[in-house]
Amino acid sequence: MAITKIRIATRRSKLAMVQTLWVKEELERNIPNIEVNIEAMATQGDKILDVALAKIGDKGLFTKELETQMLQDKADIAVHSLKDLPTNLPDGLTLGCITKREDPSDALVINKKNESYKLENLPSGSIVGTSSLRRLAQLKFNFPNLIFKDIRGNVITRLEKLDSGEFDCIILAAAGLKRLGFESRIHQLIPSEISLHAVGQGALGIECKSDNHDVLKIIQVLTHEETSKRCLAERSFLRELEGGCQVPIGVNSGIKNNQIFLTGMVASIDGKKLIKDKSIGPSTDPERIGKDLANKLKIQGAEKILEEIFNEYR
Repeated sequence: MAITKIRIATRRSKLAMVQTLWVKEELERNIPNIEVNIEAMATQGDKILDVALAKIGDKGLFTKELETQMLQDKADIAVHSLKDLPTNLPDGLTLGCITKREDPSDALVINKKNESYKLENLPSGSIVGTSSLRRLAQLKFNFPNLIFKDIRGNVITRLEKLDSGEFDCIILAAAGLKRLGFESRIHQLIPSEISLHAVGQGALGIECKSDNHDVLKIIQVLTHEETSKRCLAERSFLRELEGGCQVPIGVNSGIKNNQIFLTGMVASIDGKKLIKDKSIGPSTDPERIGKDLANKLKIQGAEKILEEIFNEYR
């Protein structure tokens, strides 16, 4: 019997709801007579706002509650920002599809008094807000003269903290700002030479039960092939390094002439060590390209850097 209803589990943040509503509208537009219902909830990462993300632990930080809904048959799919979805999923669940990617760049958002500045010429001692160890490590490597402070909360909360004068600037994902209608707040898209983005950043991942073949078939209408190949290569790179969402691992990827070009980096949190390399290969085997790149960085000392970070935050 054909499926007539789809139940979506999602976080209740404004950004998560905007992304989930897009999924709902796309499914309803492409699948005749489908009824899509949304159940929003808070995850552990949404509830704990007074502790740095890396110190909470990141396995399922923004996904575990949504996955429980599916495993208990209370939801059919979960919509995630792909960068928040761990590379190893619980038994019985699978990454059913990856949507077309928004700009994966990191973005500089400036306090009004500093609007004439770019990241490269911020005055020494400027206070930069970020909750990401990946951004922190790369920016410390490139701009050791700046002061970095942790900032938590959703996008709107972070913008309010910036505008109240707590920070001179903050770093956010360009994709989130664009989806929330805050594109005008993007002062600078940070070049990949300065900050490689998070694995999967800018794309949505739709998770579902691995044995629910009817649902898997339905959500294929949301799949974007090029984004999928790029993100599978990125996720393979992260998985091979045994890194999580909150460690200083960054990537950049592209496809040209059926070849995937993948750049990856691992950095120490103090910004004093940064290892970067590239891997190229056929787009028909994206996961191998990610593994190859991870092994290149391991040879150059990536595992030692990551071990030091895990010990610090364990």
